[in-house]
Amino acid sequence: MTTQTAPRIPSFMEKKADRKICFICSKGNLDMAYPALIMANGAVGEGIETHIFFTFWGMDMINRKTMHDLKFTLLGNTAMHPPRRWGISMAQGLGGIPGMTRMATWMLKKQIGAQGVPPVPEFLDLLVESGARLWACKMSVDMMGLKKEDMHDGVEDIINVAEFLEVSEGAQVIFV
Repeated sequence: MTTQTAPRIPSFMEKKADRKICFICSKGNLDMAYPALIMANGAVGEGIETHIFFTFWGMDMINRKTMHDLKFTLLGNTAMHPPRRWGISMAQGLGGIPGMTRMATWMLKKQIGAQGVPPVPEFLDLLVESGARLWACKMSVDMMGLKKEDMHDGVEDIINVAEFLEVSEGAQVIFV
């Protein structure tokens, strides 16, 4: 005999001030930047204490030199396909052709913009203004030869693992 567990249904109408969530951004591709930022925006909007920790290539999202030029590539992205209304599909192998990354990046930016989602730097501004807290990984900063002044103004501090563990204590942690 199998026992069924009742489904867990979230209560969207209740505000829980004691909730905390931390997103770890480890990738600097355009298509990997938006999931964490969109989820963080939703969390802040629900009144959840929200932290975003940038590490390794995720540092590109907060680095002033790279944040405006995040890219999207077909190579290695098995799920890549343009909107069906265009009636075409793209083989991954096309990603190696010169200009394809630029075209794919343009297409994704256009699709994201059509949804009313701002570019990454503006999105970071919005998140900080809404109460999200941004942190940079000390090891990644050191590895990449960066300083705090190289980063988006909203980055509160450069912290090490022990400090991140303190920040994330009791939080739901999502690795992107």
